[in-house]
Amino acid sequence: MKKLNTSLAAIALAGAGLAGCDSPAEEQAEERAETIEAQGEATADAMENRADDLDQTVDGVDSAAEQNLENEADAVRERADAKAEMVEEQAEGDTPPQ
Repeated sequence: MKKLNTSLAAIALAGAGLAGCDSPAEEQAEERAETIEAQGEATADAMENRADDLDQTVDGVDSAAEQNLENEADAVRERADAKAEMVEEQAEGDTPPQ
C-alpha cells in the first residue's frame, strides 16, 4: 500500500510539473478562456434570473417566455464554453486560427 501511495504521489507531482510547463502565451490564453467562461456564465445566470422573474409561480411549469429565456441562457453558456475551448486549443497549437 505504501508503494502504491508513493507511486500515486509521483504521478501527481509529474502532472503538476507538466501543468507548469505552459508557455506565457498558453497561460494568457487560459486566463482569457477563463474570463470568457466567467462572462458567459454571468450573462447566462442573469438571463435565468430574468426568466424566473417572468413566472414567479413555483409550480414546476415554466411559461413559454421563461423557457425561451432559459434556452437562450443555455445557448450563451455553450457558446462561451466553445469560444474558451477554441482560445485554449489555438494557444496549444492544436487548432489553426480561424
